Amino acid sequence: MNNTPQWLSPEEYAAWREFIRMQEKLVGRLSRLMQAESSLSAADFVVLVELTEAPEGRLRFMDLVKAVEWEKSRMSHQITRMTKRGLVVREECADDGRGAFIVITPAGREAIAAAAPRHVEAVRRLFIEALTPEELDSVAHVSRRVLERLEEMPC
Repeated sequence: MNNTPQWLSPEEYAAWREFIRMQEKLVGRLSRLMQAESSLSAADFVVLVELTEAPEGRLRFMDLVKAVEWEKSRMSHQITRMTKRGLVVREECADDGRGAFIVITPAGREAIAAAAPRHVEAVRRLFIEALTPEELDSVAHVSRRVLERLEEMPC
């Protein structure tokens, strides 16, 4: 078995580095804006978005972990902080007694409703307006292809 990696070509490396730099700068900027303009951290926002998109505003803890690709310990700490602030609650899972549901509270819904307009304005200003409609379509297409590949491949 050959353990020598297939190194990236200069073009592949440049594309990968630019993508990573863009993603890190964009997420960092959005995080700072979110923190400065609302009561939510970027991590709060990510969790609340997942919960607001889930039926009845609830997800099993492990489904939430998988949805955002975080470590269990990171999610546990995040949920503990959000519970203390009244944004979410933990509910025991009646089906198996081992798992828990994470449920958005009315205060969590109010917080994300207040933060969402600022967030979407920042996304529009920093990302959407930097691209032509055709480029935006390309980004969406490429993103879907990579996401599909990630779903197909085990961790």
